[in-house]
Amino acid sequence: MGESSLLEMRGITKRFPGVLALDNVRFDLKPGEVHVLLGENGAGKSTLIKILSGVYQKDEGEILIDGQPTEIQNTHHAQQLGISTIYQELNLIPQLDIAKNVHLGREPMIVPALQWIDFGAMYRDTQRVLDELGVDLNPRTLVRELGVAQQQMVELAKALSFESRIMVMDEPTAALTEQEIRELFSTIRTLQERGVGIIYISHRLQELAQVGNRVTVFRDGCFVGTRNLADVTTDELIAMMVGRTLDDRFPKVAVERGREALRVERLNQEGVLRDINLVAHHGEITGIAGLMGAGRTEMAHAIFGVTKADSGQIFIDGERVTINSPRDAIDAGLAYLPEDRKGHGLVLLMSVANNVIMAGVDSLSTGLVIREGEKNRVVDQYIHALNIRTPSARQQVQYLSGGNQQKVVLAKWLLSQATVIIFDEPTRGVDVGAKVEVYQLMNELIKQGVAIIMISSELPEILAMSDRILVMHEGTLVKEFADPKGVTEELVLGYATGGIRDER
Repeated sequence: MGESSLLEMRGITKRFPGVLALDNVRFDLKPGEVHVLLGENGAGKSTLIKILSGVYQKDEGEILIDGQPTEIQNTHHAQQLGISTIYQELNLIPQLDIAKNVHLGREPMIVPALQWIDFGAMYRDTQRVLDELGVDLNPRTLVRELGVAQQQMVELAKALSFESRIMVMDEPTAALTEQEIRELFSTIRTLQERGVGIIYISHRLQELAQVGNRVTVFRDGCFVGTRNLADVTTDELIAMMVGRTLDDRFPKVAVERGREALRVERLNQEGVLRDINLVAHHGEITGIAGLMGAGRTEMAHAIFGVTKADSGQIFIDGERVTINSPRDAIDAGLAYLPEDRKGHGLVLLMSVANNVIMAGVDSLSTGLVIREGEKNRVVDQYIHALNIRTPSARQQVQYLSGGNQQKVVLAKWLLSQATVIIFDEPTRGVDVGAKVEVYQLMNELIKQGVAIIMISSELPEILAMSDRILVMHEGTLVKEFADPKGVTEELVLGYATGGIRDER
């Protein structure tokens, strides 16, 4: 790896109304390097990346590319400079094939004046880039037919076709299986060999040493330090991120299990769910493990009325309930924190306050009129109790960090007074400090007698925070661990992959 810098960002400052998002921070990147950027939600990582990619303009500081001062005007200019950003929410058009996505907006032309596209050249060039990445995909395949990992490879192919020299990867492994993560890391090594510099953002600290060379940590919009990943421990990184040590990353409390809260019997959905039988108790966290595509989220959707099951029965506190819609589920005492909080859990253009009261507005209304004083008191109470970092309750949710958005979703359901809460990937995209806060909130809920169903792809989280563990494989629940003590990740994965089967 060369010592000369491909990118230098010096003294970068960015202000928003009421917020100093970045305060004189610095960052650099060398050719062929994976430089990890770490920090809690709201630390300033996203702001720095948006400045680099041309979404925002810096207020102070300078950017040097190959040692030359550069003013990045907009996103198109960033692409011309060889800068590509692959966001957690992939930016592809499902209805188009791979080649058309890769070349969208810059298709090769036979006769430019007539806008005649040279489709042969487009498909050949896409195949060339896929081959360079070592990806076995047909350029004519529609993106909607691809899995998340394959779509990420299309994004990488698009970046390479721009001849990008600087790539930003934002939480690239958040939705991938272990095998898909290994394949991604192999592709990253191929990019490094070509001299591409990669800025890698992830909250999954355990994977950083496998892929990264150096790490830079931000905290509260400020630069904390840069270290070689080979010379720093996970605990040291956590201390740099949060300004304190986290002696217990999984602060599970023991609560006496209460009566049955939720029972699901013989729930079926053709081609998706098969004979689901599930019980959750008050004062208990029931963990649901399984690989992507196993049907965990689909099960939650069927229970909560997002989709309709073909057959099955649901009981709340021993009484059978009919759930045909989320409204029915809410009325029955159910709550659902979705995996896709931005798409399904929040209205991003609405304020924090209006998102918080969304599911419990009836309790704050007289007739058709909301009691504003009561609303403001309740919203402020939840902002304080959940430590939601926001300039005010009037702030639009879209401007909050991922961890704070997750807390707003949780506040919404706490206000609804739900007795059974389904958490679908509760800490995905949430930094290590905020994860502990989410776990502590879950502890408080089970102390109050709430029944929690926790769907998670993070096996350490499942093993540490669950009172019981259920494992899904191919649309059905295949194993129950009544006591997680002594259960290993390897054992859970054995059932999740179908490698271990109990006689039934």
